[in-house]
Amino acid sequence: MFSKIYQWIKQETVLVIAALCGILTMFFVPPSSEYIQYIDLKVLCLLFCLMTVVAGFQSCGVFHWLAIQLLKKSKNGRILSVVLVMLPFFTSMLVTNDVALLTFVPFTILLLDQIACPKALVPVLVLQTIAANLGSMATPVGNPQNLFLYAAYNLSAGDFFSAVLPLTLFSFICLVASSLPVLPSKLPKIAMGRQSIANPHRLLIYGLLFVLCLLTVFRIVHFSITTLAVIAIVFFTDKQLFKKPDYALLATFVCFFIVSGNLGKIESIRQELN
Repeated sequence: MFSKIYQWIKQETVLVIAALCGILTMFFVPPSSEYIQYIDLKVLCLLFCLMTVVAGFQSCGVFHWLAIQLLKKSKNGRILSVVLVMLPFFTSMLVTNDVALLTFVPFTILLLDQIACPKALVPVLVLQTIAANLGSMATPVGNPQNLFLYAAYNLSAGDFFSAVLPLTLFSFICLVASSLPVLPSKLPKIAMGRQSIANPHRLLIYGLLFVLCLLTVFRIVHFSITTLAVIAIVFFTDKQLFKKPDYALLATFVCFFIVSGNLGKIESIRQELN
């Protein structure tokens, strides 16, 4: 039992630390009904919706299909190495950095093994990890932090993109330059096999839900409408998707909200920050 608890703590270290910090601040600001005001329900609901919809995309095999289509167009190893790094870079802009890595890293390992390039594995995976994190900063939905900042500071799309796009462009150039020499120029022919998207009708549904999530991010559709739509439609299409969201991440954000809310109530800290 203790070993399972220890493993869980190791796995969810950020959540545990955030929870402990939240408990610590409760000694200075006792729990009350005001705690509810700390929690940004819009951010939590949007995160849940995005994670659920992205899980729907994964269940349809769309990311693997996209990777295959791009790889088929790679004429040599230089292009292939750039494609492998750019896949998580661009995908993370829409489906978060961790999902992009979970999607493309296993595929990259199998692919490099198939073309007998084991020495390139570590450099490619390192570049993919960097690319996923750099790409995710380019959009409000790229990572939870962006979504929180975009909502908390009521940023406009122009304010957000004008700040991050120059950094994204610079990151893109650096990643391309770093990726080019990773694989040799001549590679053996890769047998891709036939790939197809499973459940194209469901994919269309998840695509529409994703558009609805984006409309909510940009404050065109109220988050309650999007949340109810995602819950209702996923319930009738594939209830297993409700197991996929990272609920520990949602709990971590709740703890962060409590910590930041309580710190704002402590007079000495508030005066120091002002």
